[in-house]
This record gives sequence, structure tokens and C-alpha cells, in this order.
Amino acid sequence: MNGQDFERRYAAYKADGERQARRENGSDAAPAPGQERIVAVRKNEDGDLIAFQTESGRELDYVTALQEAKAGRLAHVDVFHKYGRDILRSESDGIKENNLDNLPEF
Repeated sequence: MNGQDFERRYAAYKADGERQARRENGSDAAPAPGQERIVAVRKNEDGDLIAFQTESGRELDYVTALQEAKAGRLAHVDVFHKYGRDILRSESDGIKENNLDNLPEF
């Protein structure tokens, strides 16, 4: 096998994984009752996420979004503690397009 075969086979493996992730966890998956999806983000000049817009149009600053995520009111996000603070991130589902950093800006 040459180097191009390795690249081609790995690319096919990744594409298969992304297709499977979409089937299992696609962004079309309905949120649990009482939860909203984040559909857009606002970033500062450094590219840091500073605010979020939900599917109902609500705009949440970072701290409020953290509180809502901890309370279970935001779908498909996780809160974890790193760098001495809580951080909001998309659920790890293998779909790049629904990562918070990749959502449209408002």
C-alpha cells in the first residue's frame, strides 16, 4: 500500500463516521422537553464566544448560557471545568458543523 492509499482509506473511515454520527445524533434530533438549541453565537475580537442565540431568538451572555446549560435548559451542550473556570461546549457527537465555534454569528 502506498501513502495515497492510507490517506484515501482514512478519509473514507472519517466520512463513514460522520455519516453514522449524523444518523445517531444529527442536529435535527429533537431537544428534550424544556430545552432549547443554540443556533447562533457572538464572538469577540479574539474569536472567543461571548454570547449565544437560541432557536426561540433569546440572546444569552456567556454566564447566563452556562447557568442554563447547568440547569439542563440548553440542548446538545456540555459544561466542563478547565483552566480554573466552567466552559461551555457542544456535545461531542462527531459532527463539526454543529460545534459552537462553527455556528453562524448573530
